[in-house]
Amino acid sequence: MTVSRALGFTAGAVVGGLSAAAAYGTVSRNSQLFGPSVYCGPSTRKAIALTFDDGPSEGTPDLLDYLDKEGVAATFFECGMHVKRLPHIAGQVAAAGHEIGNHSYSHPRLPFKSHEFIDIEFSEAQRVIQGETGVTPTLLRAPYGFRWLGLRAVQEKLLLLGVMWTVIGNDWRWPEEKISKYVLGHSSPGGIICLHDGRGASVRPEIRNTIAAVKEIVPRLKDLGYRFETVSKLLEG
Repeated sequence: MTVSRALGFTAGAVVGGLSAAAAYGTVSRNSQLFGPSVYCGPSTRKAIALTFDDGPSEGTPDLLDYLDKEGVAATFFECGMHVKRLPHIAGQVAAAGHEIGNHSYSHPRLPFKSHEFIDIEFSEAQRVIQGETGVTPTLLRAPYGFRWLGLRAVQEKLLLLGVMWTVIGNDWRWPEEKISKYVLGHSSPGGIICLHDGRGASVRPEIRNTIAAVKEIVPRLKDLGYRFETVSKLLEG
């Protein structure tokens, strides 16, 4: 092998290794590469966290009514653009005692975005959520669960812990029966369930399948002895 071929091989291996590391850091629920993150709480007791992304939406009040009826506390990772669009519904989430996390302002995919772009997305969402609800989020979930360079600095600046999930219900594309069956089959003590009370940046999204699935998931998990807690409460345990 010539020197030039050897150097080319080495450079290719390095690039490939860096690409693999970036891919792992971006999507793996275990990764701490782009900032401190959790995907579950302790498994020593039968507690579990329901989380909802992409809201608030016009369908959120119906979800809140059901959670209130069942005495379930949840964590809502909200987008700043939707909080600004529907401040009264964001206020209802806070008033009901649910936890509110930062889910960016406009729900973009973060990979390959600049540090400045990522900073603006989460800083503006934090500002809007604080201004409209009086709540200062302490948790962050990256849109689509995709993290990237610059997110760690934002977490340190805004004092936010990253949160992934133990199971995601794919409720933006599955019917209610498939959602509930999958979530129930992958739930475990200390688990964090990811569902959605919005659909990305969409206005007036249809979330009836999510609500119907929640109405199946909650009583079934209660029957199995689970207690529902916010993410922060779950982590305290």
